[in-house]
Amino acid sequence: MTVFSELAMRPQADISAVRGWNASIPSRLVLTISATALLLVGANLATPLYSLLQQRLGLGPFAVTLTFSSYVMALILGLVLFGHWSDHLGRRAALVLAVLAGLGGGIIFATADGLGALMVGRSLQGVGVALAIGASGAALRELLPRHPRWASRFTLLASTGGVALGPIIGGFLAAYGEPTRTPFIVHAMLMVLLLIPLCLVRARPAIAPTPGEFAVLKPQKPRLSQAVRSQFWVASLVGFLSFALFGFCLSLGPGYFAQSTGVHSALGTGTLATLVLLGSAGIQLLAPARAAALPAALMLMAVFSVLVAVAANSGILWILALAMVGAGCAQGIAFQSAFHRLSASLPARESARVFSSVYVVTYLGSAVPVVGLGALTGILGISVAASLFISVVAVGCMVLAVVAWKVSKTSRA
Repeated sequence: MTVFSELAMRPQADISAVRGWNASIPSRLVLTISATALLLVGANLATPLYSLLQQRLGLGPFAVTLTFSSYVMALILGLVLFGHWSDHLGRRAALVLAVLAGLGGGIIFATADGLGALMVGRSLQGVGVALAIGASGAALRELLPRHPRWASRFTLLASTGGVALGPIIGGFLAAYGEPTRTPFIVHAMLMVLLLIPLCLVRARPAIAPTPGEFAVLKPQKPRLSQAVRSQFWVASLVGFLSFALFGFCLSLGPGYFAQSTGVHSALGTGTLATLVLLGSAGIQLLAPARAAALPAALMLMAVFSVLVAVAANSGILWILALAMVGAGCAQGIAFQSAFHRLSASLPARESARVFSSVYVVTYLGSAVPVVGLGALTGILGISVAASLFISVVAVGCMVLAVVAWKVSKTSRA
């Protein structure tokens, strides 16, 4: 079964006769995680480069947040429109489309000569990530049916790890050749190499095959039982607050931290901005998911977020670094706990659709609040605007901690 037959929704009846690389479970896990992580690395290569792009193209803070948010808005729209496609086309076909979209977006962004082209490139990257998120999360559950905890952990690790590594890799590669283009050229080469095994692997059949019935590809509202609905909204709102903080760190954060701490290299600011993500990814890999830890983790996220603002305004680098890692660890525990509870309660046929819906709400946190932050920065300046922004995120975490505690108490009753 070729990628083209999957896209045409013409599955082969005799699966044993399908040609291709009959990859082992570990190989399929590596391919799935690599596709998601590499797409998210590419989508975040630009984080330490925004200040260089501002100088080269004459952009202001609001233009930077528009560029960043165009990726997020395209991702959200993509999740709504085709987040469920992999259920009907197959996981492999969705990942191939995702890699192609991400590859095109990166090339356009690297060669952009104005704000419009930057936004088009970022939008294509958002489309690629949208296609991959639902497909990879569901694929990992299918590959590890007896280990749902590890499936959800790998899903979160691939997404958070990819976002965290992007700015560091972008800052490192910026030191070679043209700083705003070299990272994307190297990334494009890796994406092309990834396409080879993705196209050769023997695809598994779609979980909800509907041969020739393209109507099922229309946007569909997730069907949630009453028991799942509260878990869905808790996980989604944890994601929203998390990505509001991440969005700040990955858009205006590097410039703000450079101004307050005196760290001006692309690698330095990129690493500093991603400490929160590295903390999140690390704790998700090392710590088991415990639903009971959610309220406390949200409270800690609020405390460390406030400490980030205090340390940044004071210009104390080591406290800022520790606060960023602390906020990331707290976020990682909170999101992992909420995500695992939701994942364990979902039927397989609904997994891609519901995961995509969770990420719609989650990524809204990196869009609307961050655009507002960019506009507020033009009026109040980055220090005051960032302090107000982080304060709102902290209050939201405390309120959600109380809600999560009540939901947990109700579910046990």
